[in-house]
Amino acid sequence: MRPAIRRYNPTVMGDDAELLEAWRGGDKRAGKLLFERHYDAVHRFFRNKVGAEAPDLVQKTFLGCLESVERYRGEGSFRSWVFAIAYRQLCKHYRSKTSERARFDVGTVSACDLDPSPSRMLAKRREQQLLLEGLRRIPIELQVALELHYWEQMSDAEIARALDMPLGTTKSRIRRGRQLLAERMAELAASPAELQSTLANLAQWAEQLRGFALGTDD
Repeated sequence: MRPAIRRYNPTVMGDDAELLEAWRGGDKRAGKLLFERHYDAVHRFFRNKVGAEAPDLVQKTFLGCLESVERYRGEGSFRSWVFAIAYRQLCKHYRSKTSERARFDVGTVSACDLDPSPSRMLAKRREQQLLLEGLRRIPIELQVALELHYWEQMSDAEIARALDMPLGTTKSRIRRGRQLLAERMAELAASPAELQSTLANLAQWAEQLRGFALGTDD
């Protein structure tokens, strides 16, 4: 006798753990709902780093989820697991684009180093543009940590799991990322007032960019 498939009621919005349990029990609808729930965040993750290639990497990320869901044991939050897969896809993508793969290091190389063209994300305010370009000019590892912190409001523990590093290291990376971001924005700012406005309202500008990361202004 085939095991009964545990169906998830789509009219009741459960948390990620409930959807995951139903999906692993054979309910494909629950898996679809999980992907829909996290699609925008994963797309944001890639948009300011790979531009037009973001949709392809989003697809590869969710394919990676499908292929490894049976091995996932529920350590940490589901979104940490999803972003861990997205981060591995990002690193794999960058390595495939660099001529010196053995020397590729997410702790030293920036998105701007790999693609000097300006960010393809939309931004209406100069402060937003300054923030986007500043993020692209710090090491990829730090850019990812800051974007997960500001755009996705992930905890330090969630970010640590996504980046596969100790919690203490993650906290120091975020502090270092803020410091380097301020330095890069100081180099790019058109005036001291513009820089001060951006730094003083960093969380606000980052929150507004959540929608712009998807090409919308909602």
